[in-house]
Amino acid sequence: MASRLTTLLFLLALSSSAFGQSSEPLVLLHANVIDGLGGAPLLDRAVVVQDGRIADIVASSAAPQGGAVQDLRGKYVLPGLIDSHVHIGSLSQARKALLSGITTVRSMGVSGYYDVGLRELKKQGVVDAPEVLAAGYHVRPRPSEDLFLVEPSLGDLFSGVRGAASYRRVTAANLERGVDWIKITSTERAGLPDTDPRKQTMTREEIAAVVDEATKRGVPVASHAHGDEGGRAAVEAGVRSIEHGTYLSEETLRLMKEKGTFLAPTVAVVADLMSPGGDYDDPVLQVRGRHMMPRVKEVVATARRLGVKVVAATDTGFGADGTLTLQHEIEALTQCGLTPMEAIQAATSVAAELLRIEGRTGSIQKGYEADLIVIDRNPLESVLYIQDVLLVVNDGKVVLDRLNFALD
Repeated sequence: MASRLTTLLFLLALSSSAFGQSSEPLVLLHANVIDGLGGAPLLDRAVVVQDGRIADIVASSAAPQGGAVQDLRGKYVLPGLIDSHVHIGSLSQARKALLSGITTVRSMGVSGYYDVGLRELKKQGVVDAPEVLAAGYHVRPRPSEDLFLVEPSLGDLFSGVRGAASYRRVTAANLERGVDWIKITSTERAGLPDTDPRKQTMTREEIAAVVDEATKRGVPVASHAHGDEGGRAAVEAGVRSIEHGTYLSEETLRLMKEKGTFLAPTVAVVADLMSPGGDYDDPVLQVRGRHMMPRVKEVVATARRLGVKVVAATDTGFGADGTLTLQHEIEALTQCGLTPMEAIQAATSVAAELLRIEGRTGSIQKGYEADLIVIDRNPLESVLYIQDVLLVVNDGKVVLDRLNFALD
């Protein structure tokens, strides 16, 4: 079913009209604009796109003449979505994410530095893909075996990474490849039946060594952490974000608020653990997901109450069998107590702030990159409406057009 959906979206994109793909301006007329900054929708606006950027946002009555005009007839324009935690390892997976409305991703671990390569191909304009902020390989006690095939100089660490000096070496290897982020795992995974996600795997000193090595290059660190001990050690060491955070205590969340640490709770992927099929399909994980779900919902609700900044993320690779989209996470965040606007911001402006790109994308502002999606109805009334993406504009280029199915 998922592969059929991917094929359909791909064909729709290929058949899309050429508007917005030339030097002439693209004008999205009679649009209701949710700019991602938290204010009320801007009604009956014209969003003008020129040379890959938002040239202007004006009343429809003041729209410029000429260009490629698309009358949205009251549909809603939002910033392109930002998925803050993905594992995309191929062009087809990147394309699937893009056609779902995701225009920016933070890669949190893939083989072969494919995310770095995808980032560069996107910059060159060779492929239509989301913008990628790459992390390369996980920095963890037992790195992927193929890391040593790519970096044989680390061969003496094949049996395991231990101690601050060894963690510095693995971090430095990633940095030499030009990554934008460093990803560590300070607790075990939840998605393997023989691991315990509460178990701490790195000491505070080891995490601090990674943070110090990355900070020298101006690169932030994200920590996979389900358990409270590992999560707190990562926060104390200065990571920029905690991924998952399922069992974090209120004390640790208060520390995150104090230090400005972001939370990417990936709630929807826990639902994926609970269900047959999808990215996970294991009876042990289904049981685990059932006891994780109420805990992660409680963590998100507490984080919101304390003022910790929450971002939306899928933790998926957008593979052929995957069914998870960022829209599922937006919906899940509302089930944890966020308002629809807060959940949308978690996937737009707040995510851009986490990624340090809020000065150019993540919201609809004059001069910003033209990363936009169009949906039929007001998502502030029901975030379910955001599931049905009708138009995707990526860096000013229309990559998906489902607005007009009328026959001539």
